[in-house]
Amino acid sequence: MSKNTKNKSSVISVSDDSTEEKLLSRAGVIKKFITNNSNYNNEIAFLIDMKIMSGKNRFFVYDLKNNKIIDQGLVAHGFGSETPIQGQLKFSNINQSLCTSLGKYYIGNSYTGNFGKAYKLYGLDETNNNAFIRNIVLHKYDKVPYEEQDKPICKSFGCPMINADFYKRIEKLIDNSKGKIILEIYY
Repeated sequence: MSKNTKNKSSVISVSDDSTEEKLLSRAGVIKKFITNNSNYNNEIAFLIDMKIMSGKNRFFVYDLKNNKIIDQGLVAHGFGSETPIQGQLKFSNINQSLCTSLGKYYIGNSYTGNFGKAYKLYGLDETNNNAFIRNIVLHKYDKVPYEEQDKPICKSFGCPMINADFYKRIEKLIDNSKGKIILEIYY
């Protein structure tokens, strides 16, 4: 994987080698998961590394065929995931927890909600199988900054919430996908 792959408007890089190793490992898990299952997109996946501070790019669009990051952006985590220790998060699959849930999801149909067009998320693991009943969705929010920064960004009610400009690029990928795209949130 190249650490300096050109994108439409920016240079894409991973913050350090351990982040890159985790990304490669998670991509491998997704490849195994989607093998022999034509319901899923086998070209791209969305990977979110919650170990990375929210002010830094931690939502990665990953090219499964060429093993490289093709886009990235900021993503919020849930209010309930905050702990008293700076940089440490907790996760929950419990309704009303306002926490982010770890695990693999598939991106379902879109609908129009409080934040405009959003995509329903369906948890595929025990750690996130309540996503649908918790109303955990992929959506945009105008308070999520576009550029990286040195401080944490706003928080969500547990949803992966991204910047509107980044969302436009993600939306095109989802809407044009012939199979369900896997989104994995890991720590």
